[in-house]
Amino acid sequence: QVQLVESGGGLVQPGGSLRLSCAASGRTFTTYAAGWFRQAPGKERESVAKITWRGSGTYYADSVKGRFTISRDNAKNTVYLQMNSLKPEDTAVYYCAAASRGYVSSTYDIWGQGIQVTVSS
Repeated sequence: QVQLVESGGGLVQPGGSLRLSCAASGRTFTTYAAGWFRQAPGKERESVAKITWRGSGTYYADSVKGRFTISRDNAKNTVYLQMNSLKPEDTAVYYCAAASRGYVSSTYDIWGQGIQVTVSS
């Protein structure tokens, strides 16, 4: 069974940057698709970015296109989310997730515990 642990969250000013990391342990998840999701207070969880198991395909929510970049290093069993030009509306709990069936359109059945990102001056 794969376990996911997020790191790199925190408080940042508008216009700033953060890089989230998601480390997988337990077994390799190099054949799993991966994604980042977020949930703001009072809102439903939404997909932010997804990446294929090889890292060759990436998909983004319209709200983060051009600002966020998802990547992965399968040798390190880690997925990243580089977040630039952050806005207050990016404030949320961010979750890393993996789809064990391997497709970005599959059900994401493995989840991290979540990490807080707060964008505020």
